[in-house]
Amino acid sequence: MSSVLLDKQNGVAIVTLNRPDVHNAFDEEMIASLTSTFTELSSDTSLRAVVFKASGKSFCAGGDLNWMKRAADFTEAENKADALKLAGMVDAIYACPHLTIALVKGAVFGGGVGVVSACDVVIADKDSSKFSLSEVKLGLIPAAIAPYVLRAIGARNMGRYAVTAERFCAKKAGKMGLVHDKVHGEAELESALTDLLESISSNAPEAMREAKKLQRELEAMTIGAATLEHTAGAIAVRRASDEGKEGISAFLEKRSPNWVSTDA
Repeated sequence: MSSVLLDKQNGVAIVTLNRPDVHNAFDEEMIASLTSTFTELSSDTSLRAVVFKASGKSFCAGGDLNWMKRAADFTEAENKADALKLAGMVDAIYACPHLTIALVKGAVFGGGVGVVSACDVVIADKDSSKFSLSEVKLGLIPAAIAPYVLRAIGARNMGRYAVTAERFCAKKAGKMGLVHDKVHGEAELESALTDLLESISSNAPEAMREAKKLQRELEAMTIGAATLEHTAGAIAVRRASDEGKEGISAFLEKRSPNWVSTDA
């Protein structure tokens, strides 16, 4: 079964993360599929919007630990090339010219926060949604997603949550600017989506794309190849570091990493 599902209807593309058994965690196949999907959708001028959702209980738990464990054994050059693919995936979502709408429920951890940050509109189930920039728990850093998260929640909030890895709820995510609308349950998620799609149905499609383009042009910091190179290099170093390897191994082995004190 495909890890990414795509459906188009009435000028709207619906992209669904489809690895519910691992809480829609990213691996090589999903990263490649999402990148190609958003690249394809970006050139489809029949679309007004792209809806991003997930199957199962969680939106996205971040990176698949087995994928990251494999990457930890790469050379630094191989690790950087692999990390660039993740950065390129998030950038493909961010660069999509159509309105992107994320419907969020359950866990949104690590790279999942990056994906949500790259979308234009985020609607979250406030009963189940929980967010965390969890990378430092594994001895890593949220490098590949950092430019997008920084734009979404601001430097002060990122300075806290990227370092503490605290979990925060949809209400707090809303105050930070990560979430736009908070609703109760999956039925209200779909209802809010229907209302939003109805509200844009009379908008001029090209004008919508141009308005989004203008917003991107006016942002103070431009995301480009140099930024992707820098962030991919940063995470490549962390993945191959002693802490990175220890953190992932500890998680897979269901034990505390060696930097956590076991003293009573």
